[in-house]
Amino acid sequence: MKKIILALLVIISVSTYSANVIFKSDKITKLHGSWTWQKSTGGQNGSYTSTPKSIGSTKKLVFTSEGKVITYKNNVEIRNSRYLITKGISVFDNLERDLITFEGITYVIEKLDSNNLIIINNFPDGYSSTYKK
Repeated sequence: MKKIILALLVIISVSTYSANVIFKSDKITKLHGSWTWQKSTGGQNGSYTSTPKSIGSTKKLVFTSEGKVITYKNNVEIRNSRYLITKGISVFDNLERDLITFEGITYVIEKLDSNNLIIINNFPDGYSSTYKK
């Protein structure tokens, strides 16, 4: 009986680990590439909105397969740092979410598909930023 329980625990552990690796790999694969900033909204009262046109500058993020993110402002590289995708608790709803940390800030990944990336600063008066591939 002990051997059966032990075998089941091993199978469950391996299955969970494999599912997390596949899930994380899928997220990272979708994230790789160049993302152009479209707009940011939010702030303390939620009424702030900015766009490249309203602030007079562009922003681009390039996520590499080596775990780096390169930030460009007006097509000039301004930062080069590492990024990390993890699971964590969102301050907005206290639920476990996918998080990405780079440039010293942790963001909730609100949406990530082959063409859209929406991230929200993981603090109460955070900003939501929308990017397109």
